[in-house]
Amino acid sequence: KAAAGGGGKGMRVARNDKELHDGLLSSASEATSSFKDGRVFIEKFFDNPRHIEIQVLGYKHGNILWLGERECSIQRRHQKVIEEAPSSFLTPEIRSEMGRQSVALAKEVGYYSAGTVEFIYDIDTNEFYFLEMNTRLQVEHPVTELVTGVDLVQEQILVAAGNAMSFKQHDLAQRGWAMEVRIYAEDPI
Repeated sequence: KAAAGGGGKGMRVARNDKELHDGLLSSASEATSSFKDGRVFIEKFFDNPRHIEIQVLGYKHGNILWLGERECSIQRRHQKVIEEAPSSFLTPEIRSEMGRQSVALAKEVGYYSAGTVEFIYDIDTNEFYFLEMNTRLQVEHPVTELVTGVDLVQEQILVAAGNAMSFKQHDLAQRGWAMEVRIYAEDPI
C-alpha cells in the first residue's frame, strides 16, 4: 500500500511470494507516479471487512467525545460509495469499545478539534483494527450530524475559539438512520 497516498492508489493484494514481489514493485511505481513518493508498507488483508469511522470532537479543556460511527463498507475501487450511520453490523459493545479507543487515541496525541478515527472490522473474528485518523472534518460528516443533531462545523469553530463544550458524552445518542451516496461516472469500455 502506498505510504503517502490514499483512495486505493498503490494497493495490491499478495497471497504468495511472487504476488508479494510483483505487488511491491507495482505499488512503489504507482505510488511514485501518483504521490511523488515511492514508499510502501505492508498490512494485513481481510477478505470480508467492514470499514467503520468514529467521529470524535476534542475540546481544548481536555474533554474529548465520540459521536457514533459511520460505515463506509460499500466501495468501488477503494472509494466510498455509501456512507451510513449507524452501522447495522456493530453490536452495542463493539460500537462502545471503538468509541472508547477513539477517545483514548485523541487524548494520547492531544487532539482538539473534529476528527475521524477509522477502523477495519473483521466480521469473521469480531475484531477491529486501527486504520488511520483523519484530523479534519470529512465530507461525510453530515451523516453524523443528521443522526446526532450536532452541528460539527459549528462545534469545530467553537473549539478553535477555545470554548468549552456545551454537552457531555451522556447527552449524545444516535437517533434514526442517515446515508450519503456518491455518484460515480465512468466509461465502462
